[in-house]
Amino acid sequence: MAATPSTMLPLGTRAPDFALTDTVSGETVSLADFDGSPGLLVMFVCNHCPFVIHVRDELVRIAHEYRDRGVGVVAISANDAEGYPQDGPLNMKALAEEEAWSFPYLYDEDQSVAKAYRAACTPDIYVFDGDRKLFYRGQLDGSRPGNDVATTGEDLRRALDAMLAGATPPDVQRPSLGCNIKWRTGNEPDYEAQR
Repeated sequence: MAATPSTMLPLGTRAPDFALTDTVSGETVSLADFDGSPGLLVMFVCNHCPFVIHVRDELVRIAHEYRDRGVGVVAISANDAEGYPQDGPLNMKALAEEEAWSFPYLYDEDQSVAKAYRAACTPDIYVFDGDRKLFYRGQLDGSRPGNDVATTGEDLRRALDAMLAGATPPDVQRPSLGCNIKWRTGNEPDYEAQR
């Protein structure tokens, strides 16, 4: 199974703005909706990716746990729903409802938000502090499909705890690995050219 790493957006980058439709409520959710929260967890995921499926229970558990501690949480899917209908809005809504997600599951139809975050894979995880500066980006933990490493969420938990405690970002931040975002034909970003 081929794996794409996250691009590791530079720490300190301000959270790019977004205004996307929540597939469950039908309402528009924007970055400004999280003003006043001590942090924001942004997760690029999708329904079908085996890497996401492998860690989804832990991702959702962490999202619920830290949302209860005041952290804003959003999940975003940017996959091309024409080529990958299982990742389209109706299936996104069904999954979020079935698993009782307490956070929005947003659809990035034109893929502009994924590009703004330089998201490359699913899952691709970002933690922004209260000033919306990037504090952490990378893996949930070292678990991958088939590697027999327990899914604990330790890397993401460590980062969220440090952020909430006002500490400095973790020194070691490892890229996430997952399925590449399914870009629409002709819409593929050239992140290397943007460096």
